[in-house]
Amino acid sequence: MHYSATIKAGVRLINHRWQLVAVQAGMMLLNFVCFFIMVGIPLGIAFIIFGLDLTGLSDMKDIIGLFKNPAELVSKYFGLILIILACFLLYISLVTTAGLYVFGGSIGVIGRGILDPDAKFSLKGFFREAKRFFIPLMWYSLLVGLVFLFIAFALGLFGGGVAAVVNAAKSQDSTLALFLGIFFSLVLVLIGLSILLGTLAVTVYGIAVLFFRGEGAVASFRIAFRFLWNRQQAFWLYVILLSGYVLLSFFIMLIVYPFNLIPIIGTIISFPIQMISYIVQSYLGMIILATIFHYYYESEIKPTLPPAHNSETETQGSMTPGDISVPEVPAPGLPPAETDQTSQDAPQNDPQTLQ
Repeated sequence: MHYSATIKAGVRLINHRWQLVAVQAGMMLLNFVCFFIMVGIPLGIAFIIFGLDLTGLSDMKDIIGLFKNPAELVSKYFGLILIILACFLLYISLVTTAGLYVFGGSIGVIGRGILDPDAKFSLKGFFREAKRFFIPLMWYSLLVGLVFLFIAFALGLFGGGVAAVVNAAKSQDSTLALFLGIFFSLVLVLIGLSILLGTLAVTVYGIAVLFFRGEGAVASFRIAFRFLWNRQQAFWLYVILLSGYVLLSFFIMLIVYPFNLIPIIGTIISFPIQMISYIVQSYLGMIILATIFHYYYESEIKPTLPPAHNSETETQGSMTPGDISVPEVPAPGLPPAETDQTSQDAPQNDPQTLQ
């Protein structure tokens, strides 16, 4: 399947379900309000209770001077630090939970849009999908986090070994040490970038596996890795999409950043612009997700669907593994996705379908 056709299908799907972008924007506003209520207000109250005076910290040297003796700072404002940490941890927990819930609803709506292109967006269906995928996404996110921690640990060990080699070479020849430092730094950057892109690609395709196949976290990650290993053009599709997202985000940042340099007025003007930039980035992120879902569906799921000449009795009869390829996650309020696909692919004049 051509990349251009897949990307157009992803853009078309999100355009028909633009409410997902609105939900993402509402999530961002909710995060801002929660941060103000759960962190900003307690922080201000704590400053008043403990009588913390920040009027003398107009110079950067004064701020740096506070951290010259961290033990004294902690002992003096121990209660304030505990309040800030507790509020911040509570805020992070709430935002993470709400984010997983909204993301679960988004992938459910996108996946159902691929299985049933005529399905309309509804908040009831969105929350149903969010509730269904919240727990699987939580375990999957935990697994991906552990994978990234392992990668960071391995790269840290490799970087430490490189630093030891370079330091040993300095005692022999400075020119050799300079060459080894540049060479191993480039190798480390190349390896790290390759591993990072590969892991991100496996993560996104694993979400598609999680929806279409209804597998667990470990099985979804493993199936996605095998899929990318056998079909490397899927990896390059993700690299193209991610590169476009990064370039567009950088362009948006160049537009927004100059307004922050203008005192007072610039801050007021930059807030709605930043809001618009976040909406655009959410839109691009939804397009990437929809494109990856569409590519995986066309490559792995659609070829396994029943033939188009199956009768309505056969497609709506007993639910055997040969009849349905994704029985784990049935469509809400609809017949199984394969039944819809079969009835759509069946010719209008097929006498067995008309029966």
